[in-house]
Amino acid sequence: MRVQAAIDIVAPPQLVWGFVTDPTRYLHFMDGVTRWEVASEQVSGCGARYRTLMRVGSAEVGGLVEIVEHEQPRELAWTSVTGIDQRGRWRLRARANGARTRVELRLQYGVAGAGVLGWLAEQVAAPAVRENLRRSLRELKRQAEHEQARAAAAARRAAAAAAAVPTRR
Repeated sequence: MRVQAAIDIVAPPQLVWGFVTDPTRYLHFMDGVTRWEVASEQVSGCGARYRTLMRVGSAEVGGLVEIVEHEQPRELAWTSVTGIDQRGRWRLRARANGARTRVELRLQYGVAGAGVLGWLAEQVAAPAVRENLRRSLRELKRQAEHEQARAAAAARRAAAAAAAVPTRR
């Protein structure tokens, strides 16, 4: 089953990239994700591995995933090593001269070799997984735009403070 969600964020791709490549932030913005922890010596980039779990209804499903694509600040993709068969991808695209970012999150998952019952389980889980992705993107948007606003306010305060300092003659 393949599910996806997309959203526009009023922040540059590099700022959003900082969220999607930092495993310590996932539990803060990924809805339904109950575990996203580093499981390798490499923390990020191609080859980094994470233990992941997502709550879908009353079950938690996941396993060990590995980053297989890491093209800064545009593409981040993973695939399962153990656990539920899954592939995921973050796509970030600059909009409005880099001031905005179009973010897409795609997840493809399946119960390998489970036949009709596996297919049925995938169909039943799809609405919950899709809603988890949508909520995750809304929370990512909220956090990234808040960070963008904080940085802009700090820059304005610094500029005002520099302008207020009297010059010596």
